Amino acid sequence: MKFARALPTLFIGCCLSAYGGTYRAQALPPVEAFGQLPFISDTELSPDGKYFAGVQSLDGKPVAVIYKVSSSDAPQVFGSPEGSLVTGIEWAKNDRLLIFYKSALNTIGGQKSSRYLPLATWYRTISVDVAGTDPVELFEHTRSMSANYAASRIQDKVPDDPDSILMPLWTLAASNVGYGDRYDLYKVNVRTGDAEKILGGVSKSNKWITDGLGNVVGRVTETMDPLTDHLFFYRNGDWQPVMDFDADPGKGSAIYGETWDARSLAVVRTGPTGYDEIDRLDLDTGKLGEVLFKDSSYDIAGPIFDEWTGRIVGARVAHDSFEYHYFEPSMQALQRGVEAQFPGLDARVESLDRSRDKAIVMVESPTLPPTLYFLDRTTHVATKIASTYPALNNSDLGQMRPYPYKARDGLKIAAFLTLPPGKNPTKLPLVVLVHGGPDARDVLGFDWWGQFLANRGYAVLQTNYRGSSGYGAAYTTAGLQQWGLKMQDDISDGVKQLVADGVADPKRVCIVGANYGGYAALAGATFTPDLYACAVSFAGISDLTLDMRRMLETWNTKSAYYKFWASRIGDPMSNWNQLVATSPALHADQVKAPILIMHGANDTTVPIEQSEAERDALVRAGKSVQFERVEGDDHYFTLASTRIEMLSKLEAFLAANIGH
Repeated sequence: MKFARALPTLFIGCCLSAYGGTYRAQALPPVEAFGQLPFISDTELSPDGKYFAGVQSLDGKPVAVIYKVSSSDAPQVFGSPEGSLVTGIEWAKNDRLLIFYKSALNTIGGQKSSRYLPLATWYRTISVDVAGTDPVELFEHTRSMSANYAASRIQDKVPDDPDSILMPLWTLAASNVGYGDRYDLYKVNVRTGDAEKILGGVSKSNKWITDGLGNVVGRVTETMDPLTDHLFFYRNGDWQPVMDFDADPGKGSAIYGETWDARSLAVVRTGPTGYDEIDRLDLDTGKLGEVLFKDSSYDIAGPIFDEWTGRIVGARVAHDSFEYHYFEPSMQALQRGVEAQFPGLDARVESLDRSRDKAIVMVESPTLPPTLYFLDRTTHVATKIASTYPALNNSDLGQMRPYPYKARDGLKIAAFLTLPPGKNPTKLPLVVLVHGGPDARDVLGFDWWGQFLANRGYAVLQTNYRGSSGYGAAYTTAGLQQWGLKMQDDISDGVKQLVADGVADPKRVCIVGANYGGYAALAGATFTPDLYACAVSFAGISDLTLDMRRMLETWNTKSAYYKFWASRIGDPMSNWNQLVATSPALHADQVKAPILIMHGANDTTVPIEQSEAERDALVRAGKSVQFERVEGDDHYFTLASTRIEMLSKLEAFLAANIGH
């Protein structure tokens, strides 16, 4: 698993990365400047602060690396087993790093996968020491491991135990191979890979709660019809019921974990104003208490965890860009100090050693790719380590600004407009870049895909249509079962506003996206054929009836997963006609513009048959379609070759259809 070949050295705490700083801006940076994988990501200091690990790109593939702090030694480099890809890293002990990797397989537990789910993604974890030797696979000898697809999550790092951590693992029901029935908790030796079950989960248990010291605090169990989460505390070797939570998709509460002060659990739920808030749930009384954090206009974007205890120390919220709020006073002071050192930028603490004397800080803006700094808190000196996109300069990137507008029914839509550098913002060719999800959102920040398009001379509109996350319960509800309908209208209305403002040339507009954005691109070309001169879909859904049939075969109709997607797309039991009416592949005869379709062959999120169905329908209808099957990659642009190929094909396609 160890590569013999060396990567460029990062002399942390001493000098700049040897990799960056040599590029000089030219008329157009090469596609590779945008399409290469980030130079380094998932950065984390070891508990004792002596080492620094991350995920780097080697020959266009992600590998795990370990650097020694304040040393010019070459890093230890770790790949993954043949046919798999590294997905992340996490320190378990001072001298042991965990490397997570994934594989796309067509069997689950030795049985053939289903017709509608031909591939499944399996996750595994390898533990390595800092010297680059002695790799072991965790759970390798555990009985249920051969049929387990999810084995890459740390529950508790157990800091006082030099050898072990806690990890959950599904124990699978024989009648339902591939999908977990019990979520058991194991003590795992990171030096041998051996695992010992310490507590068994009951049927439908789906979450463990621990205190960051190796002690179990509670568990959450889900029941169906109605969907309900049941919280139990673990007291004196027994389980005590505490509270039931509404678990309806998109509306229910969720337990993040124990708070930094060990007094309570942090519970996120919709508050009286319709926006998420984080409340305390007292560990002694089991009662909900004070509000830890809320924002008057936005939902919680996610918790901030202490990386060594797993306790909740703060929360992120996205206005136009991200903001970081800590409940723990010392961490709030550190965050404000970081923000003061990098004014006007998105600056955040990426990692701390256990003593909090050393920190990795990430800084970015729309025209500054994420850049790493090493902060020595004893000297208060911040030293640049590396840029994630070292071949890009500020002058290569377009200015990004908020572009709010109103949809046709009066709903206020938040959006962002990126203008090409050096271009007069009048009658520009426009690319509508639609985010995936759809329960996701765009923010004001560096976007490698959007910035590539701006660099090539296109205005770029990124709109947070109804149903996008972060804008409250009412905004989510407004998008339910509105695929191809009001959600699509929101995107169309943004285009029309840009045309009315004189920014966009109405004859040179292309709609582009991946995942849900790919669906929206196909829907735009199909249901508003006069609005777009072209469309590009990467891994988009084209036939909603096919996708929901896959859901029906794969999941129990009362499960949270099925109910979530039925609430978003539509339940085929009651909304079949709407699913047919809003499936682009079933209406290919309406398309007028050329369409480019790309899809990863190993995609387990949206099967490639969705893109093949659209291609076949367009060919039968005599429409212009270009189809590209991407071998060896999945749904998430994991390989640099995929990103570079996608951008290259996209550049040529746009030039031919809305060229400037």
